[in-house]
Amino acid sequence: MDINASTVWDRCLEVIRQNVDEQNFITWFKPIVPVRAEGDVLTIQVPSQFFYEWLEEHYVPVLKKAIVQVLGENGRLEYSVIVDSGNQRNPPLMVNYPNGTGFKRNNLQHVAGGGDEYSPFSFKALNPLTVNSRLNPAYRFDNFVEGDCNRLARSAGLAVSKKPGVTSFNPLMLYGGVGVGKTHLVQAIGNEIKKSLPEKIVLYVDQNDFTSQFLNALQNNKIQEFQNYYLQVDLLILDDVQFLAGREKTQEMFFHIFNQLHQSGKQIIMTSDCPPRDLKGFQERLLSRFKWGLTADLQEPDFETKLAIIHNKMKSDGIDIPTDVAEYLALSVDTNLRDMEGVLNSLIFHATLLKKEIDLDLAKEVLKNIVKEIQSDVSVDFIQKTVADFFKVELEAMKGKIKKREIVIPRQVAMYFCKRYTQLTLALIGSNFGGRDHSTVIHALESVEDMMKTDPNFKNSVEELTKKLKLRVAG
Repeated sequence: MDINASTVWDRCLEVIRQNVDEQNFITWFKPIVPVRAEGDVLTIQVPSQFFYEWLEEHYVPVLKKAIVQVLGENGRLEYSVIVDSGNQRNPPLMVNYPNGTGFKRNNLQHVAGGGDEYSPFSFKALNPLTVNSRLNPAYRFDNFVEGDCNRLARSAGLAVSKKPGVTSFNPLMLYGGVGVGKTHLVQAIGNEIKKSLPEKIVLYVDQNDFTSQFLNALQNNKIQEFQNYYLQVDLLILDDVQFLAGREKTQEMFFHIFNQLHQSGKQIIMTSDCPPRDLKGFQERLLSRFKWGLTADLQEPDFETKLAIIHNKMKSDGIDIPTDVAEYLALSVDTNLRDMEGVLNSLIFHATLLKKEIDLDLAKEVLKNIVKEIQSDVSVDFIQKTVADFFKVELEAMKGKIKKREIVIPRQVAMYFCKRYTQLTLALIGSNFGGRDHSTVIHALESVEDMMKTDPNFKNSVEELTKKLKLRVAG
């Protein structure tokens, strides 16, 4: 970059700053890069076609004033516009708009320094202190329970919250199934940035609202207003991006907004139900941009994380939940965290309404009407015999102290089904297997779940046993 060009543009910025408010100065003039200064002509690089058009529509008088003051009456301005930011293999694609060719829009010629009249769109500049970020203040890092299932995502979120747009985690794409905490985490990032960097404009929007806003803008010829609104944002959080699949025009708009924000050093965060490589119905160039930063998954929480979440939730409501109740809920609610929260809310409601202490009996009563899995008084003896017969091991050996793998696995499976189909506590289940304690039962349950995830044959065996036991339940 020519140092003379930098000097000339810095002097222009001093004039411009005196004639526009601070937010518009930051949004529309700070991202500009001076390229060269030759005689009376200054060439500047702008990040996109839209950016160029907006300057020409709205800031011709300001630019003219600056150029004339710095370069004199004959001063002229030329643009170098980035129309594609390129990638590691291909350099950015530039288009030059020299002063004097003009730029036609709505049958008007707008050339910086030409002094033409223009009709700017009416839009309200966003104020970081008053803008509605659409964040839920209850979603914070201090009440987001960390576990193996979400550690990478949470760590990346913390890094972004401290230096938005500066880390290599831009964009940050978080993916996972329903109810694993994606929305909590991304909103925690937003809330932390609003707290520590109040000058930043933060906006959370789900795909539904983004699409609706865009279609409304399209129908009312307000596309530029719509785009300008989003270009003022320092942190954009787009939830459930997978639902943009097949929406060509909406994807096109998001592509341009994404490019502009990224090029301006703004932070972008997205959530999805799957990684970018598995998204269908998306433009390839958009998918490639999703992969620029960091992609991290959030998985279903393990037993310990569920326990911590339960205690955390109840503590926030001022309730001390007994350990056996928390364990019972963590093992019984095997769908997702949203269902777990619903169960806990229902438990609190029943305890308050019935003026009862929260105990195991109340938890079982509440859970009967909520948990999808059928609860039944299938006997421990029947489960033990069915499992022993299936794996072809001696029943007494499975119930006893032998620690050989061919005995331990059937024992763990039997414990798993006892927890699933009986109303016994962990301690009582353990007592039916050679007097083992509740921690051994917990380990057995976790081992079965882990093996089901990694060993298809084992999973098939458990599913076959499930069918046998369900027949007993139905009968």
